[in-house]
Amino acid sequence: MVTANQITTISPRLAKNIKRNVRERVIEFILMLAALSAVLTTFSIVGVLIFESLSFFKAVSIVDFLTDTQWTPLFEDAHFGIMPLVAGTLTTSAIALSVAIPLGTIGAIYLSEFASHKVRETVKPILELLVGVPTVVFGYFALLFVTPLLQKIFPDLPGFNMLGPGIVMGIMIIPYISSVAEDAMRAVPMSMREGSYAMGATRFQTAVKVVTPAAISGIIAAYILAISRAVGETMVVAVAAGQQPNLTFNPMESAATITAYIVQVALGDLPHGSIGYQSIFAAGLVLMLMTLTFNIFGYLARKRFRENY
Repeated sequence: MVTANQITTISPRLAKNIKRNVRERVIEFILMLAALSAVLTTFSIVGVLIFESLSFFKAVSIVDFLTDTQWTPLFEDAHFGIMPLVAGTLTTSAIALSVAIPLGTIGAIYLSEFASHKVRETVKPILELLVGVPTVVFGYFALLFVTPLLQKIFPDLPGFNMLGPGIVMGIMIIPYISSVAEDAMRAVPMSMREGSYAMGATRFQTAVKVVTPAAISGIIAAYILAISRAVGETMVVAVAAGQQPNLTFNPMESAATITAYIVQVALGDLPHGSIGYQSIFAAGLVLMLMTLTFNIFGYLARKRFRENY
């Protein structure tokens, strides 16, 4: 039989547990709200793009939007073919990735497997400083430094082109690949390296044939981040690529990207609700679908490699 003294002894402990549980529930609720805020923001952005794009497609045929080879929404004779902007976006992104993926991967392998602790702790922060440089600075670096250098190699290269900004974009996103890929490689258990060394493999063979395949999931995640960064880059191409919609995949020519066009219209004097103003939402929707497609392919690739290794 429980006495009054026992009840008095137990009650403070129960009260303390109740208070702790209440605090944990409150913290859990706050964390849930923080997580949901990102989801709600994403859905809000998608909702705005779709709502405004529907108004745009009431005036412009979606067939013309996808098949017309001219993009002149600000001219009197307006054309709304998105393909010139898509071509410019894909071309500059391909150039950037052809620079960033090899250099970023090599840098990650070096920092993870070959660099000493002192070198790693010195080089990695310096490399990541590139992330903090404003992109408009990279844009003028491409226009005033990289393009004149390229013109010495290619005399016919115009002042505005896709090659220069593409290369600078590649340099700009190297830290994204190097940092994320290096973290993935460093997470590979040391026992796998030791097993490789025990079999007689060199450090290079271990890095390439053991560590890299084991970290391939994280490396692909770094590539996905780089692709999204390249596709969504704005100021570099707005400054150095020319902002002239041109249906070409030739990097030696000038062109406009989807993001550069959005900046061009957003800084203009088009009235809200006009067809020209609504075109930036249709272009933004295409850009979002492109990024989503790349992320889906990246997710499937990560899942496949994770299962294999």
